[in-house]
Amino acid sequence: MSSRLLPLLIVLMAGVLLALGFPLAMSLAAAQQQRVVVDRIDDTARMAALAQFVTEDRTGTATEERRELLEEELSRYYEVYGIRAGVFYRDRDAMARAPEDWRVPEDGQGRKSFDEALLGRRSGDPEQVWPWQRGRLIVDSPVVRDGDVVAVVVTDSPTDQMRSRILRGWLLIAAGEAVAMLVAVGAAVRLTGWVLRPVRVLDAVTHDIATGRMKSRVAAAGGPPELRRLAGSFNEMADNVENVLEQQRAFVADASHQLRNPLAALLLRIELLGLELPEGNEEIAAVRTEGRRLAQVLDDLLGLALAEHTAADLRLTDIGEVAAERVAAWRALADEKGVVLTERGAAVTAWADPIALSSALDAVIDNALKFTPPGEEVTVTVGREGDTGTIVVNDGGPGLADDEIDRIGDRFWRSNLHQNIKGSGLGLSITRALLSAGGGSIAYAHGEPRGLRVTVSVPRSLPMM
Repeated sequence: MSSRLLPLLIVLMAGVLLALGFPLAMSLAAAQQQRVVVDRIDDTARMAALAQFVTEDRTGTATEERRELLEEELSRYYEVYGIRAGVFYRDRDAMARAPEDWRVPEDGQGRKSFDEALLGRRSGDPEQVWPWQRGRLIVDSPVVRDGDVVAVVVTDSPTDQMRSRILRGWLLIAAGEAVAMLVAVGAAVRLTGWVLRPVRVLDAVTHDIATGRMKSRVAAAGGPPELRRLAGSFNEMADNVENVLEQQRAFVADASHQLRNPLAALLLRIELLGLELPEGNEEIAAVRTEGRRLAQVLDDLLGLALAEHTAADLRLTDIGEVAAERVAAWRALADEKGVVLTERGAAVTAWADPIALSSALDAVIDNALKFTPPGEEVTVTVGREGDTGTIVVNDGGPGLADDEIDRIGDRFWRSNLHQNIKGSGLGLSITRALLSAGGGSIAYAHGEPRGLRVTVSVPRSLPMM
């Protein structure tokens, strides 16, 4: 969930920062240009004030001293600031200018500004100049004498310094955005961790309970109040489920235990009754068989209840040695049935309850010998897969269909093809309960080249119970 929530928060924060940064950058550029334009307007107004006292009737009667003073002012202005400036009559002839060869700009913006000034208005704001453009700022101001526009002051400013200031400002904004983004990412990571911490704890506890560790509970942790309430509700639910399961286990154990004595007495009476009947009576033989089967079912129910209730005594165990012991114990029965029982593999240590693991292997090997015909082989292979120790039992029987493999381990389930083989259908359920109590598992698959492949897995590192 964090892999989806965290990118979403980062994208949203990046969008907010960009939405704030772009207008700020545009505002900065406009402010820098407006600052230059205002300075040029002030300069042109001052030059216009000087120019309105310079009169010339085009007959050589101009006030030469004042015109020279204006030219000197424009020259100093050009030398100091590098800004071309001039005062031009309505017909674009120069009254004074600097440099000497400069003329009124005839491009679109220059012509428009000059024409506006001839109408008695200062030129409007020029188009925005961006850092990647090499444009110039042209500002015009009318020279008014006796209510008439007699000339126009024109300034043509380079934009290198202005564009540099805009670029520096943008870099500062970008740096600020980057720092803000890093802070936002850090805040998003902390926020995501704070929000999802109860969810991760809840997920881990749910997995523990699903794998049989019913004592697991969600510890009090941070996070939103809604998730903390959810954790409390989950603990209440887990308590109720555990109580129901405990009651169920207690009922099964008590019922099995209470039924064993009457069943034992009934079987004894059947044996006594059989002594009074002729030898080989089929009815009494069938009653004996069903009575023994019922006794086996009760024993298996009691074993299942105990397996689900008893905590595992985990120890660092050589599972190869345990497997070798169980193979040796079952070899006599295998030889009696004409089945070849072999054990392979090296020493592998893992965390397991030796008694529970032995009982689980007994159930698996017994099941393999039941369904393997004479002359075939049952192999028990010990190995490791990463952090897991494995014991693989592969029989030489007919195997099962895909849908039947999915049902192996269900209580009282038996394949339709094997209903005539002795068993209660609880052995592998007991095996799964014994292994789950210690963090182990059991899996089923098709054998190679035939039969059923059963894999018993136990952790090589101490599991968190």
